[in-house]
Amino acid sequence: MSPVVAVLLLFAGLSEAAGRLLPVVARLSGVSHTRVVGMVLAGAVVDGAVFALWPLSAWALANLVLPTSPSDEVALVWTPGLAAPLLLAAVLAFPLLGPLLHLLLMVGVGAGLAGALATATGVGWWDAAGCVAIAGIGLGISVEAVRRLVVRLNRPRAPEPLT
Repeated sequence: MSPVVAVLLLFAGLSEAAGRLLPVVARLSGVSHTRVVGMVLAGAVVDGAVFALWPLSAWALANLVLPTSPSDEVALVWTPGLAAPLLLAAVLAFPLLGPLLHLLLMVGVGAGLAGALATATGVGWWDAAGCVAIAGIGLGISVEAVRRLVVRLNRPRAPEPLT
């Protein structure tokens, strides 16, 4: 992965994390700025890693389920042309312009990945789009489960009353 692509994915992760975390943090009272910045940066790294895994997951899924399995020599990776719309999607979806807009932009990015996967593997566009969609949904569900777990573990607990 080139440094340009890594920076694009990190900025997309930062925007995604900020859009998801800042509304939650705004509801918490007494949270220090240091903790907020730490949470956003940690979220940026996690979201950037999830974005980086999306084409690899789609590639692995295509290897498993498609009859004309792609060779291991040619792998689907992010290029600046594929990653730039992802950054645009993350920036435009910040701060919570709406889940429908976010979904629409992610479908556009997924369509670009599907085209690249179809070209790299030689399969039809719809088969490649299915692999990209399943990989994206699987990654999205897993990262959302981790987010909810982190929120649950960091929720302040009311002290038990003394009897």
